[in-house]
Amino acid sequence: MPEVTVTIGGRAFEVACQAGEEHFLRTAAGMLDTEARVLLDQIGRMPESRMLLMAGLMLADRTGGAEDQLRDAQARIAALEAELKDLAARPAQRVEVPVMPTAVSDSLAEIAARAEALAASLDASLAEHGAATSA
Repeated sequence: MPEVTVTIGGRAFEVACQAGEEHFLRTAAGMLDTEARVLLDQIGRMPESRMLLMAGLMLADRTGGAEDQLRDAQARIAALEAELKDLAARPAQRVEVPVMPTAVSDSLAEIAARAEALAASLDASLAEHGAATSA
């Protein structure tokens, strides 16, 4: 079992770990050291056990906050996935365009034809009247 020397709050500690876990141990010790240095900068020198306890509590508080954020994010993801699944299950939105009945269409065509015939008749009358007045 390999032994790794880690430094926390300016103090060296020999810690045993499983082979291949050295990197994780150094990372964890680095996080604890960061909290210990904050304590030492704010409070100054303190007994080793108190420094480790306080640094551990600060790190646990930070970890708890991160876990809360992770839980919130996971809940939001689950809600969005459920909404997405619901939207995917819905039938495609259908747009209906009103269709004019054939009888109405035929009637409108007949009215248009009559209006055009009246307009042509009126044009012819006006043309005759204009020719009669000029003569």
